Amino acid sequence: MNKISFYTTWLMLVSFASPAWAQETADGAAPVVPDVPPEVLNPANTAWILTATALVLFMTLPGLALFYGGLVRAKNVLSVLIHCLLIACVTSVIWLLGGYSLAFGEANAWIGGLDKFALAGVTDKTLYGDIPEYLVFAFQMTFFIITPALIVGAFVERMKLSAMLLFVALWSILVYTPVCHWVWGGNGFMLEWGVIDLAGGIVVHLTAGVAALIVCVMVGPRKGFPEQDFTPHNLPMCITGAGMLWVGWFGFNAGSGLVADGSAALTLVVTHISAATATLVWVGIDKIKTGKVSGLGAATGLIAGLAAITPASGSVGPIGALLIGTSSALICHYASTVLKYRFAYDDSLDVVGVHGVGGLVGTILVAVFAAEQFGGNGDAEYNIGEQLMTQLTASGITIVYTAALTLGILMVIKPICGGLRVTDEEEEKGLDITVHGEPAYVNEEETAVAK
Repeated sequence: MNKISFYTTWLMLVSFASPAWAQETADGAAPVVPDVPPEVLNPANTAWILTATALVLFMTLPGLALFYGGLVRAKNVLSVLIHCLLIACVTSVIWLLGGYSLAFGEANAWIGGLDKFALAGVTDKTLYGDIPEYLVFAFQMTFFIITPALIVGAFVERMKLSAMLLFVALWSILVYTPVCHWVWGGNGFMLEWGVIDLAGGIVVHLTAGVAALIVCVMVGPRKGFPEQDFTPHNLPMCITGAGMLWVGWFGFNAGSGLVADGSAALTLVVTHISAATATLVWVGIDKIKTGKVSGLGAATGLIAGLAAITPASGSVGPIGALLIGTSSALICHYASTVLKYRFAYDDSLDVVGVHGVGGLVGTILVAVFAAEQFGGNGDAEYNIGEQLMTQLTASGITIVYTAALTLGILMVIKPICGGLRVTDEEEEKGLDITVHGEPAYVNEEETAVAK
């Protein structure tokens, strides 16, 4: 090798091997600092969150719709299905026109602002981490849809359609988006505190449960409650819907990490274990009390187990899930079968007792079972007492805020809609006929049963 070739080769090696920050430009300018490599789209994560998004929407339509539809009387089943459908449509538009921005923008620690109004600045090339931001928008939209839909169960068979839709629109903006930002937004103050809530123990279940309690009290009980028999008209429909919710919940929880990895797999496992355990404990209680294994009890128990594991599913191990599922069944069963009647509030489909109480149970117990000694992912420095105080404080703030805003919204819309509930005659005949003009059942025998 001649001398020129040697030096040329040496210079090329140095230029490739030397870090960019050590190179100087020909004119002696300052060293060039390399750009941070841009995030690259991860196909596996993207594919999983696409699937999870479909699963969470499946929870509302048709899962929740069928679950609630089977629990009401036959003359109101169509009304419940339409409520769930219209809520999905209304909240989807709101999520686009400001909801997403208010929840996930970064204006301040209390609210997100409107910098992403109507997805301004977002394209199909915009990434949120390593998945498309459009996909994060869609995934979080399904949570925005199901949360107010859960509240429907507290006031079925008696609330005006106009009042319901106006309430959902205002509540979604004024309650859900701020709480979502506090817990999940990039700079929300509860997120900064270190609150543990992977998939919505606070954001979804606690807000829905508190709102459900306020609404059912404000609207008033169904005629004949609690003396009249309100036996569900179609338990197979109810159990089918509950099964759909169980399947959809895998997307709800295991998708909330926005990754397809071992943590998502563990989240799926603990979600399933909690639901299975709570179901067994609930039907066991029914067997002891009544001598029968209730299908309604099984369906309700599995939902309680799913609600309770939701905030904890990214932080606890299988044994923690077993204990959370057991606790949720015991506590939610008492809330739904004893407390509701003791305090005489007509939470028709046990939204308060299952979602509100279940979400709170999981939000509190995660502070314990996230610890390393209980199989959770907390490290050696994890402090149960400090985390418990954080969870309790965040829950307390959410309860007070949700209750106050829900009450205020109802007081505003009541005069606008000429009252919150349908007339006595409409309630007696059923909302399917009086509000929608379409009976769910068309032959004479079934229509007579519905009435």
